[in-house]
Amino acid sequence: MWSIGVVTYILLSGISPFQGSSDDETLRNIVAMEYEFDEECFGDTSAMAKDFIEKLLMKEPLDRMTAEECLLHPWIKPLTRKQAANRSRSSINMKNFKKFNARRKWKMSYNLVWACNRLNRLHLRCKSRAEDQELRQCESDQEDTDTKPASLIRRRLSSTS
Repeated sequence: MWSIGVVTYILLSGISPFQGSSDDETLRNIVAMEYEFDEECFGDTSAMAKDFIEKLLMKEPLDRMTAEECLLHPWIKPLTRKQAANRSRSSINMKNFKKFNARRKWKMSYNLVWACNRLNRLHLRCKSRAEDQELRQCESDQEDTDTKPASLIRRRLSSTS
């Protein structure tokens, strides 16, 4: 039921109720249940719609409306003509919702590009390490353990002169 409150908030305003500037801030807002009905986004939204959202965005699950209660809420099932008129004022804010969706898609695209770049860098590191291993297998780099140390020193001295 909490999710229905979040989705309703997003559909009516075009913004996320708990959105912060970072993932950590968003998580803190969710845990603290900190949200507000911004006048810019909720200026045309009825009090009944806000009431519907508030009764769903309750921290304690037992305090939230049930599905049956939601179906009987005046915003969903108006009892009078005035409630019906107020309900029609609270509709999906498509302009803000499109902005919200565009931001979400942009963030997903950014994360995808970041992940691809990261994988590419890791691949290049692994590839260069593999090439280094191949170079280390070169015959001249192998330690000669069969020859006595004195003859190895003579051989090295003669090769540098």
